[in-house]
Amino acid sequence: MQSCEIGIIGLGLMGSAALHAFKRRGCDVLGFDPLTIGEARGSSHGSCRIFRRFNFESEAYTALSDRAYAGWQELEAASGRSILKPCPVLEAGPPGCELVARSRAAALAANNAATGPRNGREANAAFPAFDLSDDWDVVVQESGGILMAEEAVRAFRKGAEDNIIRAAAHMRAEPTGIRIVTASGEVMARQVIVAAGPWIADLIPGLRRHLTITRQAVGWFKPVQPEAARYGASPIFILDAPRGVVYGFPDFEGRGVKAAQHDHGRIVGADEWDPPATDAELEQVATTLAELIPGAAGAIIDRDICLYTNTAKADAGIDDGNEFIIDRLPQDPRIIVASPCSGHGAKFATAIGAMLADMALDPGLKAPEPFRLGRFSSFA
Repeated sequence: MQSCEIGIIGLGLMGSAALHAFKRRGCDVLGFDPLTIGEARGSSHGSCRIFRRFNFESEAYTALSDRAYAGWQELEAASGRSILKPCPVLEAGPPGCELVARSRAAALAANNAATGPRNGREANAAFPAFDLSDDWDVVVQESGGILMAEEAVRAFRKGAEDNIIRAAAHMRAEPTGIRIVTASGEVMARQVIVAAGPWIADLIPGLRRHLTITRQAVGWFKPVQPEAARYGASPIFILDAPRGVVYGFPDFEGRGVKAAQHDHGRIVGADEWDPPATDAELEQVATTLAELIPGAAGAIIDRDICLYTNTAKADAGIDDGNEFIIDRLPQDPRIIVASPCSGHGAKFATAIGAMLADMALDPGLKAPEPFRLGRFSSFA
């Protein structure tokens, strides 16, 4: 039977980042994933994600963002690929908007006071595609960027082709190791990292009750003002709008303005990717663009579905939910669970991949407390 020191089940952004980190350390590692890069399934498919240094979800993410940013720079240099395209991030909402206040507070805590537009009137003057209410609160992060997700996965896997088994995998803990089972054979690993995105609960007993998977509709809109909505003239945006939080990108691919709701959609199963996003699902996004970014509004010219894997509110600790899980399985520390999901994990992939490798190689190293499994009763 084939064997390895480390097995990684799931090779999206997180699993591939861990694979890359282990390879750099000279480890004996194998990764398992049935999906090809670019296939329209899995948490990491699609061309792009938002990189933010300052995060409204938590000020604690700033240090993680900084480590990730250094990692993205290293990956670009090593791979020769363009992975992180610089682009300002504009966050806006009605007066008193908590989302804007939290991002501004995170920036101040890092001694990085925002210097760009601070209200809707100033944002409209700086970015002609926008038509925000004059009194809206605005914060602009100049240190943001467009993370080229599929390019990142390709870069992580460069030179690791012989370490990848293209097959779905299950595992079984045994006294001598973790047996990884695929349709084509079995591998015995000393440790396993499970980074299986929406399928992770199929592999980790007890985790399902603490997760929900939601369907997220994504659209590409033909801009009414192409020059105003293009990359270089328009920012990434996150709007706390009356119809929900809407995020999007300038037209940086010639494909249109990509936009979607960040609010969680309906609950689905891990394999429920069909049907394609409907006009009804994208109606609130289209309406928000028409009202607040009219230069980017227009006909829907492409569409996609993403799945968010969301953690529930903790029932054995202080945690409001939608937080990462990065921890050893208490019942078997040879298994490390990696679910940096809930729709805001991608930007941290280089830092989290390195964290997973460090944890596997140092049994005494613990994940950050907010990410641990002990906050859930099934694992406390």
